[in-house]
Amino acid sequence: MHVEIKHPCVLHKLALIRDKNTGHKLFRELATEITMFISYEALKNVELQNVQVETPVAMANCKTIASNLVVVPILRAGVGMLEGILGLVPTARVAFVGMYRDEKTKLPVAYYKKLPESRDNSVYIIIDPMLATGGSTVATIDLLKEQGAQSIVVVCIVTCPEGLEAVEKAHPDVTVYTASVDDHLNDHKYIVPGLGDAGDRLFGTK
Repeated sequence: MHVEIKHPCVLHKLALIRDKNTGHKLFRELATEITMFISYEALKNVELQNVQVETPVAMANCKTIASNLVVVPILRAGVGMLEGILGLVPTARVAFVGMYRDEKTKLPVAYYKKLPESRDNSVYIIIDPMLATGGSTVATIDLLKEQGAQSIVVVCIVTCPEGLEAVEKAHPDVTVYTASVDDHLNDHKYIVPGLGDAGDRLFGTK
């Protein structure tokens, strides 16, 4: 399952972040802002708990997030979305997963992982600007489930039918939230029209 966010502010910022003339500073700022909008939608069903808060006037019955939120950026481009989601939920824990593609098997291999201990009420939010072939995302979901994760969502800026199909086939219980489902993957496995190389554009390495 996937959810495409069509808010006018998201669409406007998506046009700016796609522009090849957008430099890395603005690209990072836009990635942060778009991530916040998408995460707002992705987190709307997290568990709440009742609390009482004393205001300057009286006691108030309120609600706070009860779910243990764990944000999982896929290195390296996922780091560029981290500030956006932590702006919404600054108390979330952060895990890191690094993936590379094996030259022989063409399959993703985890070269780095640092995960907090899983809890019964944990919700894992995988972040990566682009869900292209879906290989790294599926491998990350596999890894999290092996560690005991039961509730996982994916937040990306753009994706494509091929990537969504791969994730939905392997993990139909995981919902992907995105600002856009683009047209297709080209022969070089780039999303069309996409963003280009999100990692390079985030960090100014090209």
